Amino acid sequence: MNTSDLPVAVIGAGPVGLAAAAELVERGLTPVIFEAGPTPAAAVAAWGHIRLFSPWQYDVDPAARRLLTAAGWQEPDADTLPTGAELWEGYLQPLAALPAIAGSLHTSTRVVAVSREGLDKTRTGGRENTPFLIRTEDVRGTVTEYRARAVIDASGTWNTPNPLGQAGLPAPGEAEALAAGLITGPLPDVLGRDRARFAGKHVLVVGAGHSAANTLLALGELAEQQPGTRISWAIRSASAAGVYGGGDLDGLPARGALGSRLRSLVQEGRIQLHTSFTITGFTAAGTLSVAGKTPAGEQLLEVDLLVPATGFRPDLGMLREIRLDLDPAVEAPRELGPLIDPEFHSCGTVAPHGATMLSHPEQDFYIVGMKSYGRAPTFLMATGYEQVRSIAAALAGDREAADDVQLVLPETGVCSTDLGGSCDAPAGGGAAEASCCGTAPVEPEPASSCCGTAPEPEPASSCCGTAPEPEPASSSCCSAPEPQFLGIPTGLAHGRSAAQGN
Repeated sequence: MNTSDLPVAVIGAGPVGLAAAAELVERGLTPVIFEAGPTPAAAVAAWGHIRLFSPWQYDVDPAARRLLTAAGWQEPDADTLPTGAELWEGYLQPLAALPAIAGSLHTSTRVVAVSREGLDKTRTGGRENTPFLIRTEDVRGTVTEYRARAVIDASGTWNTPNPLGQAGLPAPGEAEALAAGLITGPLPDVLGRDRARFAGKHVLVVGAGHSAANTLLALGELAEQQPGTRISWAIRSASAAGVYGGGDLDGLPARGALGSRLRSLVQEGRIQLHTSFTITGFTAAGTLSVAGKTPAGEQLLEVDLLVPATGFRPDLGMLREIRLDLDPAVEAPRELGPLIDPEFHSCGTVAPHGATMLSHPEQDFYIVGMKSYGRAPTFLMATGYEQVRSIAAALAGDREAADDVQLVLPETGVCSTDLGGSCDAPAGGGAAEASCCGTAPVEPEPASSCCGTAPEPEPASSCCGTAPEPEPASSSCCSAPEPQFLGIPTGLAHGRSAAQGN
C-alpha cells in the first residue's frame, strides 16, 4: 500500500512536538498533531512561573524560527532568559497559530492507542507498508481514528510523575491521598496562583533535585510573608549536599548562591530536613500522615500538603501494539539508553543522536523529546530539536541530512544552574518576572553562560561575572555569589555511581 500521501502523526504539541511539525512542514510533509491539553504546550503553561536557564537564542527550533520570521514574527531579545509563560506566549503560541500548523492541530485530544491498520503487534507480513492507526479520545469521550505514514511521539512525561513509595512503586494510600487533594502536582506556583493553597500550611516537599529546591525556596519566601507556614523536606539519601551544590557528587559541580540560600534555610531551622527517609505509606484524613522508614526506625510526619519532586517516567500504555526496542533500565530507545543512564551520565555527556539511534523495530515510528529519555532526568530541549530535525530529514528521504547530527553545546556542556535567575542575568520583566530568590529553571538547556552572553567558560567563573573568593553564605541570594561551574566537560561520565563510589 502506498502511504506517502498520508500525514505524519505528531503526538504532543509541546516545544519538541511543535518543532517536529515545523521541521516536517519545511520538508514539504504534512503533520497531524494531537495535544491532550486544552491549548498547545499545555504543560509549559502549567509551569509558566518558572524561568528557563538558557536565553532565547537557544530556546527556538531553527525551522520554527524560519517559519515564524517569514510570517513577520519578532524574535525576543536573544540574551533574555524567558519564563515558561514568556516562552509559551512569545514563541509556542505564535508557532502553533501558523496556518500550516494550526490547520493540523487537534487540542483536547488524547491519543489512547497506536497500532498498524488491521495488524496487531504479532503480525509481520506487509507491516512496513501498512498505515499507522492512531486512536484518539476527546474531552467528550468521542473516539476518532486517524491513519498516518509515520508517527513521532513527543508526548513527554509531565502527566506521569514517579510514585512516592519505595522501589519505584506507589506507597500504600498514595492513590487515596492524591484523590483527596493532599498531594499536589509537580512545580506548583507557590508564590502565585497556588499561594492560598500553601499559605499558613505545613508543607512537605519530597525529592532531591532542582524541582525540589525550586519549591523549597519559594516556600521559604512564602513563610517569611505568611505566618504559620511550615516547611518539611524529605529525601532518601543521607545528605542534601548534592542539592546545595559543590563537589562532584552527581557530576554537577555547581555552587550557586541560591544553593547556599537553601542550605541556610535548613541550618536556620526554617526548613526541617529529614534524610534517609523512605516513604512506606499514607493516611489521608483531613490532613496527611506520611509514614517513613529511617535508620532510627519508623517515623510519622503529619502535614497539610505534600509536593512531589521525584521525577517522571514515560507512559508506554498507548504503544502496546507497537514494536519497541527499549533499554531495560531507563526505558529509552535501546541504543540511546546507555548514553543517558543517570547512574553513569549527566546531561553534558550525551552524544549527538538522531533518527538512526531513535529508531525502533517498528519502521517510521519514533519517540522524541523528554519521553525519549525514559526515566533519565538529563534531557535538554535543544537535544529534542536536533532529534526531530534528523527524523524529518529521514522521513523526507534525505538520509545524508538525517545522519549528519550535531548538538551544539558549550565547551563544558550545561547540566546545572544556580537554582534561579542569576543576579545580572537579563530577564523579561513584567508581572511574570520573579526575584532571583523566587523561581528556578525547570529544564536546564544549552547556553553560553547562565547570564546570557559571556566570555568563554573558565574553570572558576561566576554566574554573575568574575568570581571573588568564596564568602560565607548570606541570607541574600544575590549579595555574595560563589564560584560555580556550568556543567561538566562533554564526554566525562559522571552520575549517581560517582556519588556512590561505584
